Amino acid sequence: MHGCGNDYIYVNAMSYPVADAHACALMWSDRHTGIGSDGLVLIERSTLPEADFSMRIFNADGSEAMMCGNASRCIGKYLYERGLTEKTVIRLLTLAGIKTLYLHLVNHRVESVTVDMGEPVLADERFFYGSLMKGGDGLFVSMGNPHYVVFTDDVDQVSRTGKILEHHAAFPQRCNIEFAQVLTDGRIRTRVWERGSGVTMACGTGACATAVAASLAKRAGRTSHIVMDGGTLDVEWCEQDRSEGICLYRRNHVYMTGPAQFVFDGEIEL
Repeated sequence: MHGCGNDYIYVNAMSYPVADAHACALMWSDRHTGIGSDGLVLIERSTLPEADFSMRIFNADGSEAMMCGNASRCIGKYLYERGLTEKTVIRLLTLAGIKTLYLHLVNHRVESVTVDMGEPVLADERFFYGSLMKGGDGLFVSMGNPHYVVFTDDVDQVSRTGKILEHHAAFPQRCNIEFAQVLTDGRIRTRVWERGSGVTMACGTGACATAVAASLAKRAGRTSHIVMDGGTLDVEWCEQDRSEGICLYRRNHVYMTGPAQFVFDGEIEL
């Protein structure tokens, strides 16, 4: 499945347990000798009564990630359309906490999903891009996983600069890197270097971090349209509590809305 081109292999681990997810992620994610993906996602029953299901996500390099917004949306579509739940509001347990998925249906199909990504966590002090490398300024934002958003007119530097910043001494646990440019129509063009995967077509948590950083830097308001390589994600950093349809919005939480799509089903022998 993919969300805006951010593609993962999804396994219903409730029926098909994966003993060594690290090794499988490495093997299966290889786009030449494996299935090909940005990583591996396991869908499991929640170990906590407060959540309906749980997600574990492994990057293409085998490392385990805390959270992925695009994968969360895909899980919502998978669970509903494969008959594993009839709920249109799903509580998903991740390593970054419980996330709420709101499924928007058209003709009994999941057309898009809104994810309550929780509250952003800001660094005690700003890391400025100019102090790490020349050519722009940046802001650190955590959306359950670490992101460094660089505002620049050269978003295509992602391939040559992303890996350098991922492993910069300022980020001892490595970091996801976003290169963002505010366009004349207000949209934010963003390219992503994802920790453990490299350049990806999209990143849900990265889109949220970009929207928060743009708002803090007075480059955008509280609602942003983040244009990534694989498509556009709509992000709102909520200012006050409210409800709209099935969605319950909470102050200071970040909400991301976007599509999710099946690509193909298959079997693999271990």
